[in-house]
Amino acid sequence: MPHADLVFTGGPVFTADAVRSRASAVAVTDGRIVAVGSDDDVRELIGSRTEVVDLAGRMLLPGFQDAHVHPVWGGLDLMRCDLAPLGTEPEYLARIAEYAAEHPDDEWVLGGGWQMSAFPGGTPTAASLDRVVPDRPAFLPNRDGHGAWVNSAALRLAGIDRNTPDPADGRIERDADGNPSGTLHEGAMSLVNRHLPETSLETLTEALLLGQEYLHSHGVTAWQDAIVGSYGDAGDPGPAYLAAAASGKLTARVVGALWWDRTAGLEQIDSLVDRRERYRGGRFAASSIKVMQDGVAENFTASMLEPYCDGHGHFTDNSGISFVPPEILNEAATRLDALDFQLHFHAIGDRAVRECLDAVQHAIAANGRGDNRHHIAHLQVVHPDDIARFRELGVVANMQSLWAALEPQMVELTLPFLGSPRDAWQYPFGDLLRSGAVLAAGSDWSVSTPDPLAAIHVAVNRKAAPGHEEGEYDAFLPEQAIDLATSLTAYTAGSAFANHLDDTGTIAVGKLADLVVLDRDPFAAPASEIGATRVLQTFVEGERVYASSDA
Repeated sequence: MPHADLVFTGGPVFTADAVRSRASAVAVTDGRIVAVGSDDDVRELIGSRTEVVDLAGRMLLPGFQDAHVHPVWGGLDLMRCDLAPLGTEPEYLARIAEYAAEHPDDEWVLGGGWQMSAFPGGTPTAASLDRVVPDRPAFLPNRDGHGAWVNSAALRLAGIDRNTPDPADGRIERDADGNPSGTLHEGAMSLVNRHLPETSLETLTEALLLGQEYLHSHGVTAWQDAIVGSYGDAGDPGPAYLAAAASGKLTARVVGALWWDRTAGLEQIDSLVDRRERYRGGRFAASSIKVMQDGVAENFTASMLEPYCDGHGHFTDNSGISFVPPEILNEAATRLDALDFQLHFHAIGDRAVRECLDAVQHAIAANGRGDNRHHIAHLQVVHPDDIARFRELGVVANMQSLWAALEPQMVELTLPFLGSPRDAWQYPFGDLLRSGAVLAAGSDWSVSTPDPLAAIHVAVNRKAAPGHEEGEYDAFLPEQAIDLATSLTAYTAGSAFANHLDDTGTIAVGKLADLVVLDRDPFAAPASEIGATRVLQTFVEGERVYASSDA
């Protein structure tokens, strides 16, 4: 038998296969796994040119796959005025002032990443931003991308005043006199971002490669880009993926989710088919469709079956926004499914989740059951009656488990306005698992950290990971916790299933050698320490794409 190119010994090896088997050694030749077993099983595969990685008790596992992420946005945030590492209004203003001074010739001040809990009611004001950027427009989306902080110059440029009506898919935050106060929610952001300068292909490609480098440092070897199309201020990342693939610099495997334009209708389907054909090259293929069915709970745009509460236990007259009318959603899902597109839904509220499940049910009734592996991401509030439908319809539950913890935004801006019993229906990963649903996982970076181990920590503990705490809180709905093996499998094999990357996701002979070395065996320590685990090395097809300084 010829010698292997790469051998890992001294396990443990978490295979993420159906029986979660363990091994201690793996051998790789020509980018594929050729042996999995004991150290003795691979000894004769080691030759003079074989690279041997001594795990020394540290864990080897399949590469993490992020089933819902925005790497180009994340890269742009790192290149622009990045507020994500900060947490208070004074810190934000100081950083914005610093950035504006460092970039005096920029037409706009761009960046973002602020958290809603830093501001009363979650809504920063133009007046405060004017103090540090009085001379040019500023546009700063928040961490979740569902709202933006703008200054007076941006409002003037966009012609937004007290007489400007709210768009159908968004809201302009206003003061007591009806004047725009500086926060734009959902579709109202487009009133300003349509005036932004176009981001060049060169900049988008640079952002993609920066985002890829960051994701590799967290052990992510493949992902689904959750918006490939013109949305927000980033521009369409599709051409950047093609450029990176053509140059050989796209080392990750990427599924692109083409953006469903909610301002258009069924007539856009032909253009999506055309873009699917054009957006294909190297390790990139845009074979999914992203439908954002609602907003977020914190700004009351998540679509709910019952109205929001007023914070004192009384119903209001607002139950959020379903961005795509159900009758259009049902027809779109049916036609896209028939064209072998995967559907990738954003659904936060229980009504949005139900509407997305209904759409898949309509598609199955018309087309029969296929292998498109439709999935719903976020799943913040799921009505108990809909839990079993994920398994029944074959819809993958795409978890962003980092969010399933108590923190200021949840405590101050969500729980009082959901009320009981909805507050106990949040992130029901345990119930979904027990129902037999397929679980996948993702981060939604740059909304939140792309670190899979921080998210896995929350999935297991229902508490924030070390270094991510924003106060002392009890576990959040601990009955919805899932075990470590299940969470690791969701972030590897589960996401590989959702991505149709069936050659990856587990460690087995014949699979591609997309692998990650951790700095420890997380099973060997208390669950409270999972989030302290770090990635030491990341491999794609047996090629090292990341190594920490202490690897």
